[in-house]
Amino acid sequence: MADNRRWWALVVIALAQLMVVLDMTIVNIALPSAQSDLNMSDGNRQWVITAYTLAFGGLLLLGGRIADLVGRRNTFVIGLLGFAFASALGGAAANSGMLFGARALQGVFAALLAPSALSLLATTFTDQKDRSKAFGIFGAIIGAGAAIGLLAGGVLTQYLNWRWCLYVNIPIALVAFFGALALLAPGERHPDARLDVPGALLGSAGMLSLVYGFSEAESRSWHDGLVLTLLAAGVVLLAVFGLWQTRARVPLLPMSVVKDRQRIGAFLTVLLVTIGMFGVFLFLTYYLQTVLGWSPLKTGVAYLPMTVAMVVGSTQIAARLLTRVPPRVVIVPGLLLAAGGLVVIAGIGVEPAYASRVLPGMLMLGLGMSSAMMTSVSLATGGVAPRDAGAASATFNTAQQVGGSIGTALLNTIAASVTARYLTAHAGPGVDRRLLAAKATVHGFNVATWWAMGALLVAALVAGVVVNADRAPTMQSAAPKTPEPVDSTL
Repeated sequence: MADNRRWWALVVIALAQLMVVLDMTIVNIALPSAQSDLNMSDGNRQWVITAYTLAFGGLLLLGGRIADLVGRRNTFVIGLLGFAFASALGGAAANSGMLFGARALQGVFAALLAPSALSLLATTFTDQKDRSKAFGIFGAIIGAGAAIGLLAGGVLTQYLNWRWCLYVNIPIALVAFFGALALLAPGERHPDARLDVPGALLGSAGMLSLVYGFSEAESRSWHDGLVLTLLAAGVVLLAVFGLWQTRARVPLLPMSVVKDRQRIGAFLTVLLVTIGMFGVFLFLTYYLQTVLGWSPLKTGVAYLPMTVAMVVGSTQIAARLLTRVPPRVVIVPGLLLAAGGLVVIAGIGVEPAYASRVLPGMLMLGLGMSSAMMTSVSLATGGVAPRDAGAASATFNTAQQVGGSIGTALLNTIAASVTARYLTAHAGPGVDRRLLAAKATVHGFNVATWWAMGALLVAALVAGVVVNADRAPTMQSAAPKTPEPVDSTL
C-alpha cells in the first residue's frame, strides 16, 4: 500500500476505534435524561451500560476469529454498518426495552469491529518506525476515547438531547465505511482458519458470565447468590475453554497468542489499568456534577486537559521511545506517574478542588496511562503470525473490556459500602444532612480511588517483571511458516 494511502487508512481505522471506545462513556452523562424520558427504574437503568458491555466483552474472541476467517476488511465494514444501524435504533427508542436491545446490538457489532480495526492496523504498519507512529496515534485514541465520550455526551445532552449521543455514531460510521472501501486492502482469507464452534460457545459463555456477574455485583452485592454463581460459572467455563484450546485442531485462541511472555505482560497490564481507570472516570463525573453542581457541558470540558495529555503521552513520549528503549522502560514509569495522579485526586474534599487537585491529577493520569497503553498495544499485536492477528487483537480488546467491567463493579461497590458506613458513623441530631451526604460520597470516592491506584501499582509490577523484550516486536517478527517460540520462563 502506498505510504499516503496507509496513513489515510489509519484515519479510517482510528475513526472506527474512537466510535467504539467513546460509546462506552458517552451515554454516562446522558443517562439521567434518558432514564427520565423513558421512565426507567433506578434498578433497570444500569442496563443501558451493561447491555453494551455484556455483548461486547462476551463476543470479542468470536469476533476476532471471524475476522481471520472471512477477511478483516469485510468484518470491519459489516461491523461499521451494523453499529450505525444499532445506534439509529437506540436513538429512536420508544421505551427502555428497545434501548436496551439496541445497546446489546451495538455490543455485538463492536465485537466484530474492534478486533478487525486493531488487526488491520497491525498488518498495515509493519515497518518499525511507521508502526511506532501509527500505534502512538491509535494508543491516544484508546486512552482519550473515554474522556472524549464524556465531553461529547455533555455537549449533545445539554444542547440537543440524549438521543444524539447515539445518533452521532451514524455519520462517523458512514465516513469510516466509505473510507474503508476506498483505502483498505481487501485482506486475505486464511484457508487454514476454521470456526471453532465448541471454543466459541465456551469462550463466549464464560466471558458473558463473568461480565454479567461483575455488572450485577454493583446492584446486588458480592455475596448475592446469582453473582457468585455467575462468577464461578465464568471461571469454570473459561478453564474448560482453555483446556479445549490446547486440543482443538484449529483453536479459536491459538496458544501461541497467550503463551508469549511479552503479550501476556501486555494483556495483564491492560486488564489491571482498565480496572483502575473506568471507575475513576465515573467517580470524577459524579464528583463534578453532584458534589460541585457542574453542568454536563462544564463537566465534559473539564476532561479536555486530560485528553490533551493522553495525546501527548502517546504520540510524543511513547511513540518516540518505543524503538529506542525496552518497552517496560516506558510502561513502568508511565504507570507510576498515573498512580501518582490518583494519589492527588484521592485527596479531594467537598469544597471545589479542580485547579488544586483534579487538574494536576488528570494531567499526570493522562500522560502516564497513555504512554503505558500505547506501548502495551504494540506488544499485544506484534510478533504474531498474520493469520492470528484477529485473535491477538480480540484478546487485547477483551482484556480492556473485562478490566473495565470488573473495575466499574468493584470500585463502585467499594465506594457505596464506604459511603454507607460513613453516613452511619457520622449521623446524629443537628447534623447537616446535605453536607454529610456530600462528605460521605466524596469519602467513598476517595477510598475507591486508592484501590484504583493499587491496581495501577500491581500493573507496574507485572510489566516490570514479565515484559523483558529489548524492543517492541513487529509483524515481521512472525514468520508465517515457522512456529512461534514460547518463552515459559516467567
